[in-house]
Amino acid sequence: MGGGRGSRLHPLTAERCKPAVPLAGKYRLVDIPISNCLNSNLNQIFVLTQFNTASLHRHIQESYKFDPFGGGFVDILSAEQTIRGDSWYQGTADAVRQNLHHFGVEDHDLVLILSGDQLYQLDLEGLIKEHRDSGAEVTIAAKAMRTTEVHGLGLMRVDEGQAIKEFVEKPTDPAIIEGLAVSDAISESLGGGADDRFVLANMGIYCFNAGTLKKSLDNEYTDFGKEVIPDLLGKVKLRAFIFQGYWEDIGTVASFFSANLQLTDPVPPYNFFDEQKLVYTRARYLPPTKVNSCRLDRALIGGGSIITDTDIAHSVIGVRSVIRDGTQFRSVVMMGSDSYQSVEDLEEDKRLGRPHVGVGCNCYIEHAIIDKNARIGDNVRLSPAGKPDMYQKDGIFVRDGVLIVMKNAVVPANTTI
Repeated sequence: MGGGRGSRLHPLTAERCKPAVPLAGKYRLVDIPISNCLNSNLNQIFVLTQFNTASLHRHIQESYKFDPFGGGFVDILSAEQTIRGDSWYQGTADAVRQNLHHFGVEDHDLVLILSGDQLYQLDLEGLIKEHRDSGAEVTIAAKAMRTTEVHGLGLMRVDEGQAIKEFVEKPTDPAIIEGLAVSDAISESLGGGADDRFVLANMGIYCFNAGTLKKSLDNEYTDFGKEVIPDLLGKVKLRAFIFQGYWEDIGTVASFFSANLQLTDPVPPYNFFDEQKLVYTRARYLPPTKVNSCRLDRALIGGGSIITDTDIAHSVIGVRSVIRDGTQFRSVVMMGSDSYQSVEDLEEDKRLGRPHVGVGCNCYIEHAIIDKNARIGDNVRLSPAGKPDMYQKDGIFVRDGVLIVMKNAVVPANTTI
C-alpha cells in the first residue's frame, strides 16, 4: 500500500508520498516492506500508489531490477480511470478492490497486504506458514503492546488458539482497551509479569486466501481496519500472528524523527547491519564520505558526503550532504541532496548571493530535520525551542516539537529561529 496523503507527516510529504520519505541516511520507507518480502522469498510485488508519486516511482524503477528467469517483479499500480469507475482510491480496501484484476490470482492463492510506511523486520514466511497450518482464511499480524502504550491503533481480542474473537478500531476508552487484553497464559508467553496487561494491535499486515479477499471486497467498504475486518468476524476464520519485535508506524513527524535518531544508538532497536536481513535500496555508486577535522558522536553518515571541521552528535546525515566549517548539529536528521553542484552552479550562487546547497559555516542546529536540497547560509541558528506547533516562516516549519527545513528551502545567512 503506497500511502495516502500523509497529512500528519506534512511538510515532509508536501512533494512526496509517505513511502518515498528518506530514511536512515540512504533508504526510503518503501524499502522496508519490499526488503521484508525479498528476505522472505516473496518476489511478486505490487505497489499501489496515488498521491505525490513521482519520486516513489523513480526510486522503485531505479532500485528493483530482477533477472528474467526468477519470475520476480515490483510493479507500480497507480490509481486510474476505467470503464468501471473514475474515482481515486477511497481507502486501503478500495485500493485493493480496484486492482484485483491486475493481480491475476486464483481463489486458492494467497495475497499478502503490507503497509508502505512502517519500520520493522518480520519473517513473512513464518506468518504464511502459520496461516496455512492453522487453516485460517485471514491472518492479521498483531503487535503485542502493553495496554498503557496503545494509542490510535486497531485492537483485537483472541482466544488461546489466537483466533480473533473481537476487533475494535482505535478505541480510546480505557475500559474497552482493558477488556481486549490477552489471557494470563498468552501474557506470560509474551514475557509479561504479574502486573503487565498486553493487548494485540493491528499492524496493518494481512494474509488473505484470495477467494476470501474477493468476497470480502464485493461491497462498498473502503477500509480494511474500519470495515472489512470487523465485517468478517464470525463469518470466516480470522487468526492473529503475534509479533514481538520492533515495529514503528511512521505516521507523524515525531515518530519519524524518533525512529531515525534511535538508529544512532549503540544497539538500535532496528538493525540495518544484519547480513541475513538486508535492506535493499537504490545503488547510487557514490564516492566515500570525506570527513576532515570533525567530532562525531552517535552519527550515521550517508555516502558521498563532505563534512569539514564540524561537531555532530546524535544525528543522521543523508547522501551527498555538505556541512561546512564550525557548524554544530545536535539531534538532526539531514536528508542530503539529489546531486552535487557543479562549478557553474557555485558561481551562479555567488552571483545571486544565494547559499550553496548544504549547511554553511558556523551554524548551530538542534532538534531538526533538514529536507533534501536545502540551502542554509553561514552563521544560522535553528531550534524549535519556544516555537508553537505549526509555526511556519520562509521555508521553516515546526511540528510535533521538531523544526523542519523544507525541501529546496533557502535559509539566508545570519538567520536565527
